[in-house]
Amino acid sequence: MPDWTRPSQAAASKSGNRRMPAPPAGLLARALATLDSGYFAWVMASGIVSVGTDLLGFRVFSQVSLGVTIFAFLLLVAAYAIRFISFSAWALESLRDPTTAMAYFTVVAGTDVLAVRFLMAGHTTVALGLGMAAAIIWLVLTYGLPWSIVARAHRPVLAEFNGTWLVWVVGTQSLAIIAAGLTPHAPSDWLATGLPIVAICLWGIGVMLYLILIVIVFLRLLVIEVTPAEMGPAYWIAMGAMAISIRAAAGILALHGGHAATYVAELRPFLVGLSVVFWSFATWWIPLLILFGIWRYLVRGYSRAYEPRLWSMVFPVGMYTVASYTLGKAAGFGFMVSVARAWVWAGMIAWVVVLVLMVIAMVRALGRRGGSSA
Repeated sequence: MPDWTRPSQAAASKSGNRRMPAPPAGLLARALATLDSGYFAWVMASGIVSVGTDLLGFRVFSQVSLGVTIFAFLLLVAAYAIRFISFSAWALESLRDPTTAMAYFTVVAGTDVLAVRFLMAGHTTVALGLGMAAAIIWLVLTYGLPWSIVARAHRPVLAEFNGTWLVWVVGTQSLAIIAAGLTPHAPSDWLATGLPIVAICLWGIGVMLYLILIVIVFLRLLVIEVTPAEMGPAYWIAMGAMAISIRAAAGILALHGGHAATYVAELRPFLVGLSVVFWSFATWWIPLLILFGIWRYLVRGYSRAYEPRLWSMVFPVGMYTVASYTLGKAAGFGFMVSVARAWVWAGMIAWVVVLVLMVIAMVRALGRRGGSSA
């Protein structure tokens, strides 16, 4: 079984002719130095499962997963901060490589998902603070990463594209969701007027990013040979990005009063129609992704051990529940609500399984470390 503290795919990737320093010797230091740049998918997955189970009446499960979300958020904020301060060579290398740098959008999405969950619990000020922090990080990443690619003249080749790039879409749509959610609680008139516009514009940006990136991802799947290692959970983000776009549209449709009511009245047919198309496409993805998983694990015999990117699979499963439920309620589609009531179990089971795998992997790593020290 692979060591859960081994250098992540992000840290181990090559970028130009640079040579990375050897990983630190200590277990904790090694884990921090090689921390996966997309580990905030743990926060995303736990948060969205908490949101979905709360919406569908599983209150105890929602509270437990919320507790895990808060713990994961605090732990990873500290871990990322230490990594950038004490292991800057590893952290900067992950930012230089566009393939791995995109995974940092999980920080945006994870922060926003937690903000939405706090908003549902009535903690408006906390949600506003988290949303503002996520917006700042999004601005830095969404303009800094493309600029870096152009300025350094390092053009990603087709082989470097995978489902991780679609986290850019997820992060963008998560901001649209929190902007729409905060509108009724805005502390000032200018925010109440501006937040619906921000939500609509971010939703449009996210849709366009998805349309651009999904074409490249499909080309990569069909044109270049994909190994079992590459055909990882990150491809589930193709469905998750579609699902969160649906949820963002549903959040806009739920706005009422003031200028927001005017915007929604004008956009409602477009938002509903396009969201139904997105929901159909997200549903179409699920059997294909399951087949990819069968090919990876059963046909090619890839290790079923824990890997951080498994959280990138749990998030889309949970997001599909929330998207189906919220769009079904906003547009009056009862069949979508029924789908959500059945699918929520898939998200709960996936979350528990991956959490157990993570705990087992950590215990085994600590056991091996203790045995070697003795």
